[in-house]
Formats: sequence, structure tokens, C-alpha cells
Amino acid sequence: MSGSRIVVIGGVACGPKAAARARRRDPKAEITIIERGDLLSYAGCGMPYYIQGQVETTDELMMTPAGALRDEAFFKGVKAINVMSRTLAERIDRQRKVVEVVSLETAQKQEIPYDKLVLATGADAAVPPCSGVDLKGVFRLNHPHDAEGIRKAVAEGCKEAVIVGAGLIGVEVAEALVTQGLRVTMIEMLPSIVPAVLDSEMAAHLQRHLESRGVTVLTDTRVLCFEGDDRGAVREVVTDKGNITAQLVLIAIGVRPNVKLAQDAGLELGETGAIKVNEHLQTSDPCIYAGGDCVESVHLITGKPIYAPLGSTANKHGRVIGDNVTGGNTKFEGVLGTVVFKAFDFNVGKVGLSESDCKKHGIPCVTAVVPGPDRAHYYPAAKPVIMKMIAHSETGKLLGVQALGTGEVVKRIDVAATAITFGIEARDVSDLDLGYAPPYSTAVDIIQHAANVVDNKLLGLAKSCTPQELKSRLDANDDFVLLDVRTPAEVEAQPFRHERVVHIPLGKLRERAGELPRDKEFVIFCKTSMRAWEAQRILEGEGFTRVCFLDGGLAAWPYEIPK
Repeated sequence: MSGSRIVVIGGVACGPKAAARARRRDPKAEITIIERGDLLSYAGCGMPYYIQGQVETTDELMMTPAGALRDEAFFKGVKAINVMSRTLAERIDRQRKVVEVVSLETAQKQEIPYDKLVLATGADAAVPPCSGVDLKGVFRLNHPHDAEGIRKAVAEGCKEAVIVGAGLIGVEVAEALVTQGLRVTMIEMLPSIVPAVLDSEMAAHLQRHLESRGVTVLTDTRVLCFEGDDRGAVREVVTDKGNITAQLVLIAIGVRPNVKLAQDAGLELGETGAIKVNEHLQTSDPCIYAGGDCVESVHLITGKPIYAPLGSTANKHGRVIGDNVTGGNTKFEGVLGTVVFKAFDFNVGKVGLSESDCKKHGIPCVTAVVPGPDRAHYYPAAKPVIMKMIAHSETGKLLGVQALGTGEVVKRIDVAATAITFGIEARDVSDLDLGYAPPYSTAVDIIQHAANVVDNKLLGLAKSCTPQELKSRLDANDDFVLLDVRTPAEVEAQPFRHERVVHIPLGKLRERAGELPRDKEFVIFCKTSMRAWEAQRILEGEGFTRVCFLDGGLAAWPYEIPK
């Protein structure tokens, strides 16, 4: 393989990683990166923090941990990799094994021969099919130059911003703008925010947090067009529920894989619309590999194709491709769709399948919502987390975890990612020998509490009612008893006033159970549902047959509390 010609199209994440890995494996290979832009190997995920001012310059997004700028000179001098920036790959001639390119500065055309070709063409920001998207002040966030434009607009005095799309980028940029004094409205056409990450009741907690920090969130709202002033600058966002004034608009409705070059070359696309690759990241042409945001992956649980464009995945793809274009036989097995992000004071994460994913794929599941502290409750730095765990209702296998709160979330998501990857059952999570000390966790970590609740449900011991189900029943005025087993002090501090509520503290429940009507259905609640679950078992022991508890209690209740 030594001395082979390796050509990489795309110089952001996967491409440079593949090239660098190939160089380490084959010191004699002739390696060329073709990049249409003028910036290389930049950390696109850091752009919201540049907009916020936490990262001072875009150069910092292109530096190694040692402080070296990853530019053409760096790749040439350190990696012996030739970089052709501001160069567009126009066509792939698979028969002759050449890439036809054109310089975007000189218009000069040439052909670059290859033995192995790597496509790392990434993705482009999706744009809604409506007028006004090209007005001044309407941005996408696909490149550091976009981030520079947004930061400049803020510096020039923009006061009102609209973010179209409530996904990860939208949430992160909302924080960046609010913290700089802008009034921000976020518009989402679906019923809840970050719908690809969180189930609706978990998303409701995040939405309330965003609103508490000054973001106006409009769900179930569709953007119709953007209107400008006589200078061609955006002035209003027109929606199906009214107009919103704005001097800055960010379109953040997702990305679309950049597959035109591959498609024109006759390479096979997958059912997601991205490039189809095998486990070695080969395309339908065995001499052409592809990775990063332009390809689809396999979901490790469903075994089905998934489009999951993430920087972490792109870098893993790059390493696998670098191995295989230099004679290796490395496999990329797939992804779990793991996502973590920051939203003001909230840490948010998801791994595996959500409950809505399970319904879509016809997978029977059991869920548990568990609130709790991220470390010993008596430790001064303890902060709250709400976790939702999903398991297969027949096999007990762990399928997914969502978590959010001001407490430490990411390490729990990482534990879940490891557990799901190796196919363990939810009950086995409680046996994991996790690190414990009061400054870091509780003696039984919250992810293990969630696993125990799931296990109790699978055993038929625990019976719960979700927050959505309870709210629907309250709204419909169903006939049941809502039993509050908190202490009188808790009830006074946080009253839940509704005609269905009966208050009996847990410590008095056994002696007062005779006061309760045996012909009624009971939904029991407390702060976190630990006492409510115990109350369920007490009432069942007293002969009550229709008893359940509110999943997660009031700490996980995402709606306004009746007062």
C-alpha cells in the first residue's frame, strides 16, 4: 500500500482525520485534501460559544490543544499532506480514477488522480422554502464565517432576534444571544422543542427553563416568510400565528447531507438520503470511502439506517477510513444517536431510543421518570437531575436514557451509552460498580435508581401514571382520587390544589387507609414518588386494587401546578 495516492474531498472534520490517520499508517502515501472553503479542520460545534464571546476568535476553533493553527502550512509541514483550499471538486471520473477540480480563485481546472478516494463533503444548512431567506440579517450557522456575521450583527446593535428551529443549534445560540442582552424568540413547527432528542414531557422541562431565562418559545408555529425593509435588511418574521419583529434571524432547522458529487458519480444513496456505506465505510465503489455528515450510519439498537450528523461521529469515521485506505480492515459498527448539550444552567442528554422512537419502530417498552440529586443530597454542591429510562418490556434490555437539569448529566449518559452498547438489561445497571463519594454521586446513583424503578415495573410491583396521562385525566375531569402523601409542611410550601386531591401523610396512611373509598381509583404523588411508590404497596396490602403513583412526582411534573 506504500506510496498510494489518497485523495480526500472535504477539509473540516472527517476528511482531515482520515488524512492524518492515513499518514500515520503510511508515511509514503501521497495524500491530498481538497476543500472548497478557506478554513480547515475547524470545530463547528464551538461556534455558538464564539458568538457568545466565550471563544474570542475563530482561529481558536482551528487550533490543536498545543496551540498550533491547523492551516495549509500545518498540514504540509507537520503531516506532509497537500491541501488545496478554495478548490471545488466538480466531478469524479470513477473509470479513470480522477477528480476534476476547479480553483475558486483563479478558475483554473485540473485533474487529481487517486488510488483511494475519501468523500467527506459534510452537510449544508437546510433552508425553508419561503421568501426572504436571502435578506441581510438572515443567517445559517454552517461555517465560522456565519458565526462572525452573527457576532458582528450583535456588536452593531441588534436587539431582537428570531431563531427558526428549536434543535440543538437553536437552543445553544439562544443562550449566546440572550446573555448579550437580545430579546430572543424561538419558533418550532412541532409541538415540543428538540423533538429529535427529548420526549415531550422532558422537553417541557427544558422549555420552561429557556422561558425562565428570557427566551420566548413558540411551538406548533410555522414560519411563512421573512419581510425586509427598504435597505434589504430583515424586519419581520411572518408566521401562521402573527408577525415577530427582528433585526437578526437564525435559520436552524437542521442540515441536509451534501451528496451531489457522490450522486453525480453514480454512488448509491441510502434510504435517509445520505451516502450509503458498508461497515468499512466503503461506498458502492470499493475504491471510494465516505464519512461524516454526508453518510448514514446504522443504529445499534434497531439495526436500521439513521442520519446522525455529529462531530464525534465524523472523527470516528475519519479514523476508520484512515485505517482502511491504507490496507486496514477496521469496522464502524454504528451509533446510538448520543447527544449532550448545554442550555443556560441546564445540562441535557439523550442516548439510544426515546419512547417516541420505540412507538415509531413498534418496540414494546416500559419507562420510568426519576428525579434526584446528582450527588449526596447533604453535600453543598448537590443539584437536581430528572432522568427518563426506557427498557424493552419483554426482554428487559436497556433501550434509552434522557436526562436534564442543573446537575451532572453527561456522565450518566455515558454510563448508559456503554451499557446499551453491550446489550445489558436495565436491572443490570443497578449492579454496576460505579464510583461513589458524596461530592460526585449518591450511594445509589440516579441512573441506578431509574434502573430499579424499571425493574420494579417489569416485575409488576410498581404501577405508575405518566405526567401526560395525569394531566389529561385532570383536564377531562375523570373520576379518581389524587392522593398526596407528603408532609403538611411540604403541602403548605408547594400546594397542589385540586378537587381530586386528598392529603394523608405517608406515616399516617396505614392507620387512615380505612377512610379511603375502596371503589375508587388512586393516583398517588409526593415530591419524587419514592414515598408514593411505597404508598402504592401499602394500599395494595390493605386490599385496594386500582392504585398507581405519579411517575417522578412533583419534581418531574412539567406543567403548571394547580393552585
